[in-house]
Amino acid sequence: MPTRSTPAHTAAPGGSRSSGPSRAELIADTALALLAERGTRGLTHRAVDERAGLPQGSTSNHARTRQALLEASVRRLAELEARVLVPGDLLAGSDPAGVAAGLAHALHRYLVGSTQLLVCRYELALEATRRPGLRAFYDDAGARFRDPLVALMTAAGSAEPERQALSVVAWAEGMMFACAVGSYHRAVPTEDELRRSCTELLRGMLGTGAG
Repeated sequence: MPTRSTPAHTAAPGGSRSSGPSRAELIADTALALLAERGTRGLTHRAVDERAGLPQGSTSNHARTRQALLEASVRRLAELEARVLVPGDLLAGSDPAGVAAGLAHALHRYLVGSTQLLVCRYELALEATRRPGLRAFYDDAGARFRDPLVALMTAAGSAEPERQALSVVAWAEGMMFACAVGSYHRAVPTEDELRRSCTELLRGMLGTGAG
C-alpha cells in the first residue's frame, strides 16, 4: 500500500527543503492538508489558522476570500506536483520506449509517495466544476503538464500530438485514480508494470515501432 505523505512535507525527489516554508507556503500547505483530510467543506480560513498555529486572521490577510484561498491551494498543488512528476524528466527520451519509461517513473513515484496530493487534486477539480473562476485558474495551472506532454508526443513521432496526448493523459489519470482512491488502491503497479502498460498504449497509437 502506498505511503501516505502529507502535502506540506512533500519535497523535491532526491532532496529536501533547506529551510522552513514562507508564510504563504505554510498557509497553502495547510490548506492542502485540510483538503485531503476533511474535503472542501473542512477548508476554512479559521481552520487553516488553527492547524498552522497562526494568529486568527492570518489566512484572511493572505487570501481574503474563499476563492483566493482555493486559488492559493491550486497554485501550491501545481508546485508540489511538479516536484513529483517533474515535467522535465518526461522529456528525457524522445523515442516511444523513452516516453513510456519516463511516464512510468513519474507515475510510480507519485503513487507510492504522494497520494494525498492526488486527493487534493480531485477535491479541487470537483470544486472547480462549481466555480467558473476557479475552473479557469485550475486549467491554467494544469497547462504546465499538458504542454510538455504534447511536445513529448510530437518528438515521439505522433501525427496528431494534441489528440494522442489526451489519450495518454486519460490513461495516466485513470491509473492514478484507480490506484490512489479507487478499487486498486491496495495493488499499486510496479514501475515496470506501468512501463509495459504505457508501451502497449503507445504501440497502439504510434504503430509497432513503439515497442
